Amino acid sequence: MNVVDQAFGKGWASYQGDCVEVLKGLPDASVHLTVSSLPFSNLYTYSDSMNDMGNSADDAEFFAHMDFLIPELHRVTVPGRLCVMHCKDLVNYKGRDGMAGLRDFPGDIVRRFQAHGWAWHSKVTIWTDPVLEMERTKANGLLYKTLRSDASFSRQGMPEYLVIFRRWPKGETDEARVEPVTHTHESFPLDLWQRYASCVWFDIKRTNVLNARIARDSQDDKHLCPLQLDVIERCIDLWTNPGDVVLDPFGGVGSVGVKAVEMGRRAVLAELKDSYWRQGVRFLQDAEALVSRPTLFDLIGAAS
Repeated sequence: MNVVDQAFGKGWASYQGDCVEVLKGLPDASVHLTVSSLPFSNLYTYSDSMNDMGNSADDAEFFAHMDFLIPELHRVTVPGRLCVMHCKDLVNYKGRDGMAGLRDFPGDIVRRFQAHGWAWHSKVTIWTDPVLEMERTKANGLLYKTLRSDASFSRQGMPEYLVIFRRWPKGETDEARVEPVTHTHESFPLDLWQRYASCVWFDIKRTNVLNARIARDSQDDKHLCPLQLDVIERCIDLWTNPGDVVLDPFGGVGSVGVKAVEMGRRAVLAELKDSYWRQGVRFLQDAEALVSRPTLFDLIGAAS
């Protein structure tokens, strides 16, 4: 595997390097679920590396890079299993694009995945508070003064999305590799399923992220936006069995890997940026130590 560095623990592996190169080193049908917040085209630049997909001039260049990754994701996924991509609509600006408005970035992702053999499985809308969005971005369309001066410029807040894809089995070989995900009444009560089955998740805690606990790089702290742990936990809980392998090709500070380890799954992560990768390894080591720590009941059992 062509990587800069690597680290391993009990139930996890983290690779520093280009995600496409990392995935090329993974066996066929070895991943049970992918959960990732992919770069939002050229919205953020995370590093100076030419391998960084955030270093794209426009959407066309970004998806030209993704065309190398998406087939690898399909190859390494167990037939019948899923790939979850976190994304949102992107903004056009009058000065740069000729007119202000939104563009359908999630739709572009769906069409690109379908072009590489994935089936679009479902979509979740993650509700976001428009007041908090206004305070953070100062977007003209969300300002109350805009509503009063010319409401034709006013718009709704921008939610986030999960677009989910299935690798459908093809032929007898694929059919033999299918591993169903099963739940019981006790492990997955009906009321929990009804919440998860909603097409809009209203109760995601926006601040429940790993980077709330770390000091950020001075130049790019606004770019460090890990996926909420609530979202990751729901995906892993819903779509994997204990012991399954969970992949994040854009590992960041290790959010997906940490939740996978905490929930009794195995994790494989790829991250290009050195500082993010090193912080992610520390988080994974902490999660492993916490899971391995004996409980009071373990100590009582050992004493008896």
